[in-house]
Amino acid sequence: MQTISVTQLCELQRNSKIDLIDVRMPTEFREVHAECARSLPLDSLDPKAIMANRNGTADQPLYVICRSGNRSSQACKKFIEAGFENVVNVEGGTMAWEKAGLPVIRGKKSMPLMQQVQITAGFLVVLGTVLGTWVHPYAYGLSAFVGAGLMFAGFSGLCPMASLIAKMPWNKCEGSGSCSV
Repeated sequence: MQTISVTQLCELQRNSKIDLIDVRMPTEFREVHAECARSLPLDSLDPKAIMANRNGTADQPLYVICRSGNRSSQACKKFIEAGFENVVNVEGGTMAWEKAGLPVIRGKKSMPLMQQVQITAGFLVVLGTVLGTWVHPYAYGLSAFVGAGLMFAGFSGLCPMASLIAKMPWNKCEGSGSCSV
C-alpha cells in the first residue's frame, strides 16, 4: 500500500489539484478536517461508485485520510480489493496534519462515538441489574447480553452497538460538510 506524509501531501496540493477523502464519521469530520478533504465515511464506502464519480480523474491518485491512519488504511485495502491500485494512505492522519500546522477547518464538537458506546453499555448493564433485582430475574440477561457484546467487540474489533449508535440522528451531519478540491 502506498503512503504519503502530510507535509508531502500538502506540498503536492500547493502545486496541483488533489483528491483527498476523509473516511472518519461525519461528526469527526465536522469537528476538524484538512482544508482540502471531503467526507466519505468508511462504513458506507463504495470504491466503485467513488472512482466512477471522479469526473475523468480516476487515473490520478486518490488520497485517503482518517484520524491517525488506521481507518484510512482499511479504506485503501477496500479500494485495492475492488481493483483500484492508485490509492495512497496519508500517514498519521488528521492528527499529524493538525500537528504539522497545516490548514484545517474547525466546526462543531461532538461526543466521541466510543464515549457514547461506554455510556450506553453502562446504562444497559445497570438497567439489567436493577430490573433483575426488583422486577424479574430474567432481566439479568440484559446485562449478560451487553457483556457478551463487549467481549465480542474486544475479540473481533467489530462493535455492533457502535455501528448502531453511529447511525443515530445526533451523529449525522447535514449536508456533505466537505470542501471542494
